[in-house]
Amino acid sequence: MVLDSTDREILFHLNEDGRLTNVELAKRVGLTPPPCLRRVRRLEEAGVITGYRALVDPAALGRGLEVLIDVEIYANDRKSFEDFETTVASYEEVIEFRRMYGRPDYFIRAAVADHAACEAFLTGKLSGLPGVLRFTSHLTMKTIKSVG
Repeated sequence: MVLDSTDREILFHLNEDGRLTNVELAKRVGLTPPPCLRRVRRLEEAGVITGYRALVDPAALGRGLEVLIDVEIYANDRKSFEDFETTVASYEEVIEFRRMYGRPDYFIRAAVADHAACEAFLTGKLSGLPGVLRFTSHLTMKTIKSVG
């Protein structure tokens, strides 16, 4: 799909505030509401806009400590990778999970309540998984920028 400057401006404004009304969005991008809504629907149908969500402060949920984890696994068969991914993705502490090219094999971003909860997650859940060779964790001191 080819995006023109108006499409890109629509995406910019929706990325900044996904709760904008169509009328407000149309005003910001210089369109009337009907063509603006058609463009948004076209972007949704083409898969450019994949959804809308609320951003929730992890501290408000009792998960104010964020830990970044690099994981290396020793398994090299598809089933082991799939089992590992399914299991880790199911953990409520995991807020981002990526398979990487090269090393590490995986990157995990987890939100936990405190240092004791971090230790429980790392030793009680992650280190006991089949195929885990090693992991390195990094506690976040301060988040400087986070998009979505």
